[in-house]
Amino acid sequence: MPLTDLACRKTRPSERLKKHSDMNGLQLWIFPNGSKLWRYAYRFAGKQKLLALGRFPEVSLPQARMERDKARLVLKEGRDPCHVQTIARLEKRFSDDSFAAIAKEYVDKLRREGRSKTTLEKNEWLLDFARPILGPLSMRAIRPIEILAVLRRVEGRGRYETARRLRSVIGGVFRYAVATARADSDPTVLLRDALTTPTVTPRAALTDAKSFAGLLRAIDAFDGHASTRLALKLMALLFPRPGELRLAEWSEFDWDGKVWNIPALRTKMRRPQRVPLAPQALASLNELRSLARPGVLLFPSARTSNRPISDNTLNAALRRMGYAQNEATAHGFRATASTLLNESGLWNADAIERQLGHLESNDVRRAYARGEHWDERIRMMAWWADYLDRLRDSTDMLRSRGKPVSDVAEAH
Repeated sequence: MPLTDLACRKTRPSERLKKHSDMNGLQLWIFPNGSKLWRYAYRFAGKQKLLALGRFPEVSLPQARMERDKARLVLKEGRDPCHVQTIARLEKRFSDDSFAAIAKEYVDKLRREGRSKTTLEKNEWLLDFARPILGPLSMRAIRPIEILAVLRRVEGRGRYETARRLRSVIGGVFRYAVATARADSDPTVLLRDALTTPTVTPRAALTDAKSFAGLLRAIDAFDGHASTRLALKLMALLFPRPGELRLAEWSEFDWDGKVWNIPALRTKMRRPQRVPLAPQALASLNELRSLARPGVLLFPSARTSNRPISDNTLNAALRRMGYAQNEATAHGFRATASTLLNESGLWNADAIERQLGHLESNDVRRAYARGEHWDERIRMMAWWADYLDRLRDSTDMLRSRGKPVSDVAEAH
């Protein structure tokens, strides 16, 4: 028997869900809490399904019947009404298809994924180059030539690497737009060979043992802040990425297991990284702990314990010790370790790569080479720490640029 508006209003909830049927699959569900919701029951691809049509009395009986009839027409066309409704809701949610709006959503997505503050700031900085030209345009209206015009303006300043990175970020915005049905493709793919290839300059590093021995002594003699000296010692002992050490938290260190557990969100490859701690590394950490202010970070800023030291702190310390930018960098400790460990001939190259936090570039080999070489890495890191001690003690007198370390420290 068809429902009436009066019957819909007068029906009362009970302890159990009640369903009142109208015609052609339309139902009014009355929940124990008093809610009255419209449902359209139908079968699609051999399965029973339900389509939500709204709440009574906000959606009246005539309106519910109209929505049911629309759904029945969709069903006759061979389409699933629930799927059509989902697509319509998504299109309404993502109705703004301008580059500016979608770029903001894309950065918000990166923020929800836990990307670092530095990564978010770099993405915002890069997108600022594109917003003046692309910002108000619909994603589907943007042509490759318009993106190229943005990139050419950046290249015109001689910033070839920035242009390359900007193309990548714009591509990320377009792929997000494709996923949310506001673009059909990523036009930046067509621009891959249109940009000037930047000259790659490797980060400076001391890769011969004798020069590195001098750096180790210079670190020991460093007369700046004690925590900076210890940070440099840990860079030499553990060779993490500088950002991994700069943002390290005390909670990441397993003192009993003698392991530093770096969370995936802070690693470049977005995979957790474990670093075995040799006695020398533990000694430096304990010394640092005795100096540290109460807080979460190993290396808090001098201004506030809630923020880490700047990403230039370690490089500035190297400059103060007399090492120019083209001679040594904080990131260069990784190249030093990689070179000297491989040259020793004592360790599996895969173990070295795992300790550096690198992924196998060959897809097929990566699928099979899943071992972490953990036991070997423990032995290797202990040997490395002992090797640094031997290097440090290997010559009679350290001289840098013809001066004793004490003189260099005073000069800077």
